[in-house]
Amino acid sequence: MATPLKIERYTRTSRIALPVAVVVVIAAATIPAWGSSNIMKQGVTFLTLVAMAQMWNLLAGYAGLVSVGQQAFIGIGAYSLWVFAEKVGINPFLCVPIAGIVAALFALPTAGLAFRLRGGYFAVGTWVIAEVYRLLVTQITWLGGGSGVSITSAGQVARGTREAVVFWLALAVAAGSIALVYFLLRSRRGLALTAIRDDETGARGLGVNVFRSKLWVYILAAFGTGVTGAVIYLNLLRVQPEAGFGLNWSALMIFAVVIGGLGTIEGPIIGAVIFFALQQLLSDYGTWYLILIGALAAGVVVFAQRGLWGTFVRRRAVDLFPVRRRLCLETVCFPEDAPPAPAAVWSASALPDESTTATAEPPDRVDA
Repeated sequence: MATPLKIERYTRTSRIALPVAVVVVIAAATIPAWGSSNIMKQGVTFLTLVAMAQMWNLLAGYAGLVSVGQQAFIGIGAYSLWVFAEKVGINPFLCVPIAGIVAALFALPTAGLAFRLRGGYFAVGTWVIAEVYRLLVTQITWLGGGSGVSITSAGQVARGTREAVVFWLALAVAAGSIALVYFLLRSRRGLALTAIRDDETGARGLGVNVFRSKLWVYILAAFGTGVTGAVIYLNLLRVQPEAGFGLNWSALMIFAVVIGGLGTIEGPIIGAVIFFALQQLLSDYGTWYLILIGALAAGVVVFAQRGLWGTFVRRRAVDLFPVRRRLCLETVCFPEDAPPAPAAVWSASALPDESTTATAEPPDRVDA
């Protein structure tokens, strides 16, 4: 007998999670109407961490580009904000996307150097390039040299208005970064990125332009990181080379992604929540706070190598933001890592449109 097949790109959980996520974003947008100044500042810190983690996860988790130099684009975004707001005279809030464009432009020569390296050399190379950018900014007196600069144009805006707008910008950046990664990975280019991550040689043999795909994602991540850097320092109102180009930015990104789960959209969000909660609860403990953070990271790497969310998904098969296509028989679907099942389901990473249905004769044996 003919057996009906159906291709699914959404799960029952995702059909609930996506509307809930929209409601959460709308509810968060009301915080400036009732929240205190401290709540908004802390909210900006958390939201920008989510955005940075998503951009780093896009590089390392899906393109296989483990960069330790993304702080370069944080600093470039911050200083670009200052240049266009203070020297050109553009509204500082409108300078946020401009800062991202400038960071993306700087990503072109950066990639030209970094992409000559592979593996660990690439990671170290990106850190060295970020240090070069920091030293260059330190030597330019027009940019304030080592003492940094203040974003006075934003400081002249009424405090309540400035804090509200900065919070909304941070919320837009965080939500936009999640949406960007989600829709990118559901496209053909996202499929190419996943193939490159899993087996670069095999992807090249299948016709994927590896260099172009990596370059495109690197520039996109630089844009997102530059925009995030502009929002961060629009909140702080002062930027210095040591802080703007500091390695701690990359450390925060890596920690959130590794703790939450590399190569998942939900992982960086979970990691950012955990880090932010620990920071708020234990920051007064000084050295013990750092020891606990390090112990947590080491424990996750040893006992949950896929991160907390990645390990949970492997056991429970829950996808809040699914990016895979699944070929189902009689509406029964199995996760990618499930054990072999009866001749009831095939899991696929690249199939036609999600609405496609077909019929097929059941084979004697199918490995899920």
